[in-house]
Amino acid sequence: MKGDISAQLAAGTLLFTGYDEHEIKVNEKTYHSGLSIHKGLVTAPWGPDCLSELSIDDLTAFTQSAPEVMILGTGRQTRFPSPEIMAFMADNHIGFECMDSRAAARTYNILVAEGRPASVALLLPSARK
Repeated sequence: MKGDISAQLAAGTLLFTGYDEHEIKVNEKTYHSGLSIHKGLVTAPWGPDCLSELSIDDLTAFTQSAPEVMILGTGRQTRFPSPEIMAFMADNHIGFECMDSRAAARTYNILVAEGRPASVALLLPSARK
């Protein structure tokens, strides 16, 4: 269509299509655990049950082919991991943003639509064992 200025996303682009405290949807596929999207791949389950258990090991995969920005969805509220984790991400030259998981999903979708290299990880606190 002539004059169409909407983003043209490649087929199969991974986008969030739903989120609540019990499930996350990516391209309409439902997950009942925390997950990450990095380099076009979904990893689920991903990460710890809660932010206080997040470790550098959980984030090491994101340093391989590092994204421009890494978004961490911390559940219902915006929270921040330990100073050691913040320093690890800075030392690896990765923009690291923490926000509540709904905002993280929306922000990721916007960045991807803009063609920016972004990765995301969402904690799903209700998935606790």
